[in-house]
Parts: sequence; structure tokens; C-alpha cells
Amino acid sequence: MIVSDMAKHHPELSLIFQALADPTRRAILARLGSGPAQVTALSAPTGLRLPTVMRHLAVLEEAGLIATSKDGRVRTCAIVPEALEPVRTWLDEQRAMWESRLDRLEAFAVHAMKEEEQ
Repeated sequence: MIVSDMAKHHPELSLIFQALADPTRRAILARLGSGPAQVTALSAPTGLRLPTVMRHLAVLEEAGLIATSKDGRVRTCAIVPEALEPVRTWLDEQRAMWESRLDRLEAFAVHAMKEEEQ
């Protein structure tokens, strides 16, 4: 099995992408984009039981996408925006690589068409 460069050199990316793979977790992150929220407030719109939401929050926290704090019995979650920086960097690298490949392919095709015309 081939281990991707991403998994080998950026293990945090795998955790982040796994966390983002679930629509419930993406919805929770979208909600936290407007500001911190208590777990009960995050749980209500999902229609899921609190223990299930807590498991989703644990995945997000393990990936470093959210931080939680507890004040008495109240747990509050907040998004950690800088946690997405490794994803942004990786996507920028991928974009640059593919743009370069496509530019070379275009140059090759143009050259081949010119040779064919001659």
C-alpha cells in the first residue's frame, strides 16, 4: 500500500479531513463560525442525543478544530480558525502542482497542433 505524502508528512491533515467528512460535524463548525456556543445549543438543531453530539465534538476537538471549556456544568465550544491552516497550505500546494501540470499539457498540445499543421 502506498502511503500518501500528505499522510506521511502531515498527519494532522488526516485527522482534520476525517473530522470534516461528517455533515453533522461540518454543521457544528458552521454554527461555531458565528461564535462560541454551549453544547446543549449545538445539540438542539441536530436532532441527535447529547452523547452522540459529544462524540462528534470529541472528534472535532481531537482534530484541533474546536476548543472546549467548562464552567461548572456548562461546556462551551469555540472554533479554532488557525487549525485549518495546514489544509489551506496543502490545498495551495495541490493547486500549484495541478496548474503547472495543466500548463505543461496545454503547451504540449499547442506545440503538437502546430507541428500537425506543418
